[in-house]
Amino acid sequence: MIALMADVIFFDLDGTLVDHRRAVWETIGQIIQAAPNATAPPEELATLWWTLEARHMREYLAGQCSFAEHHRRRLRSFLPMLGEPVPESPGLLDAWITKRYLSVFEEFWRCYPDVQPCLETLKQLPRGPRLAVLTNGDPEQQRAKLARFGLLEYFEAVLTPTDLGTAKPAAYATACRWMRTDPAQAVNVGDMLESDVNAAALAGLTGIWLDRGIDFVTGGPSPTADETIPRIEQLTELHNHLSPTNV
Repeated sequence: MIALMADVIFFDLDGTLVDHRRAVWETIGQIIQAAPNATAPPEELATLWWTLEARHMREYLAGQCSFAEHHRRRLRSFLPMLGEPVPESPGLLDAWITKRYLSVFEEFWRCYPDVQPCLETLKQLPRGPRLAVLTNGDPEQQRAKLARFGLLEYFEAVLTPTDLGTAKPAAYATACRWMRTDPAQAVNVGDMLESDVNAAALAGLTGIWLDRGIDFVTGGPSPTADETIPRIEQLTELHNHLSPTNV
């Protein structure tokens, strides 16, 4: 095991601190169940929603649309499959998202049980690292998740593309400058092997893979990683990777 001397630890949010995937599937499952005129089986519709989320989130992160517009684009493709008319008005699309999706989605947010014990352990370290969240999500929504579970107090910063002007992976260098630290003294912890770990390493940080036993994108088994990549199965293992200088 590599002992890391860390000045800052960045945490991914969705899939790392909060179970985003399950919340999405539970929410869209309820919506589909209440749609008598759906034009495809429930499994196909749920997969379509997940695919549309990924596609239009990439457009948002590339600066091609606003966060609200990425939701609207998703709906324009999804509603015909749900057997519902597509409103022309952006305001009506926004109202559908707020009432039918977000209000339910927020009820299904769940914090992983290993999160608070991990953060408490790091907080108690005499020379522990500073902590920040680095996420590609919407700032208002992401801070609301952290506030819901009493996690905001643990973090010096919650950094999003809105704050940094860029998304991961380009955001790693910018986030280090924001936190006034050298990438060589920064750690990024996340559940996605490529974007949270390998991309962070390319930017000069140490990436630690939180392998929760599921691929965030596909829902299948975890990908196979090089044995040299630092890997944990629970966030409560994280402090074991820190240098005695931190501890």
